[in-house]
Amino acid sequence: MGNIIVGIDIGTSKVSTVIGQVGKAGELEVLGHGMEQCNGIKKGVIVDIESTCSSIKSAVQKAETVAGLKISSAYVSINGVHTSIIKSRGRLAISNENREITSKDVDKVLLAARSINISDDREIIDIIPQQFIVDGYDEIIDPVGMAGLTLEVDADIITGKITSVQNIVKSMERANLKTDGLIVEALATSQLAPTQDEKEMGVILIDIGGGTTDISVFKNKNMIFNECITVGGDHITNDVAIGLKIPYSEAEKLKREFELALSSLIKNDQEVTVIDINENKKKSVKVSEIVEIIEARVFEIFSLCKELLEKSQIKGEFPAGIVLTGGGISYVDGGRELATEVFDLPSRVALQKTDSVSKIEYYTAAGIVKYVGSHSKGNAYGSEVKHHKQKTQKKEKNILKRILKFFA
Repeated sequence: MGNIIVGIDIGTSKVSTVIGQVGKAGELEVLGHGMEQCNGIKKGVIVDIESTCSSIKSAVQKAETVAGLKISSAYVSINGVHTSIIKSRGRLAISNENREITSKDVDKVLLAARSINISDDREIIDIIPQQFIVDGYDEIIDPVGMAGLTLEVDADIITGKITSVQNIVKSMERANLKTDGLIVEALATSQLAPTQDEKEMGVILIDIGGGTTDISVFKNKNMIFNECITVGGDHITNDVAIGLKIPYSEAEKLKREFELALSSLIKNDQEVTVIDINENKKKSVKVSEIVEIIEARVFEIFSLCKELLEKSQIKGEFPAGIVLTGGGISYVDGGRELATEVFDLPSRVALQKTDSVSKIEYYTAAGIVKYVGSHSKGNAYGSEVKHHKQKTQKKEKNILKRILKFFA
């Protein structure tokens, strides 16, 4: 197996940590995992660094206990709320005598693609090659070793809001952790949710979290679209609380208890006793009343996702349909049917088990580990780990260098 890699997913409702390794064939081995509730984030944005830091510490400590080792750095997810994608092309003349393309040439052409103008409030956090082009021949995945006069790359430059990046790094620092790099949430989740065949054919990935919903499109195994809306599972709970006039905690309990988002799936429209928040006394509501509220919000989430896709004018068909994931929807029966109704595409819920991590809330953190470790040189870059009393190995601080070497 490769070096130990740590992935931390900082979500609206929870922080999850996975410590793992990735083998040469891309297989993921989970060594430890931990999760902690988080109250320091609203709609994907850090609003309380101390609270977020506390959740990070707790999730990491739990993972360390399971893995039996101490970590001092990690790769962290960044939500689509904070990121945007810019298409770019880099070009390089091959100057060596035998015209053979080297890994250094790949570094240089990626740097050329990175040379774009961005606004002062944003910074580049990732570079994702879509294809390399050698002397006009495109769709090349790895040009190293090929002969050519010119090397080009079509790449997606992912930028993030500087303040958002700083707040993530600050939260990590206060938890005594170094940030190895930032990984776009959708890219991490896609390592486990859609299959490689689905990403090859064309698939829409919808990840419904607590406060946000990410929608991504994959074609020919590349992510060609990623957007985020600030509506998620917490809004479903809020709707139930307001609609039934009950406490938020009781609304969350009801949502989890009945796990339905489609009225037609109700088998027993029984009455349920709840506490009226205004009169502070018990009252009865039918299951159908609860489910109707949930159904309306889930339908709206899918409709908003569809609107984003239509505005993007992404062309082509999606034979693999829709894959649903995220803690805000995965446990709800009827979500798949609603997605199919809204998009008129086949839909499924991602339920892939990942080693000892079977909860869908760990998908992004585990996906970070696999994303970093699965790149050609990814295994050369682990997180900083102490095996009990062993010395921590020093790593490069320059995130850009890490990114470039992933694709060298």
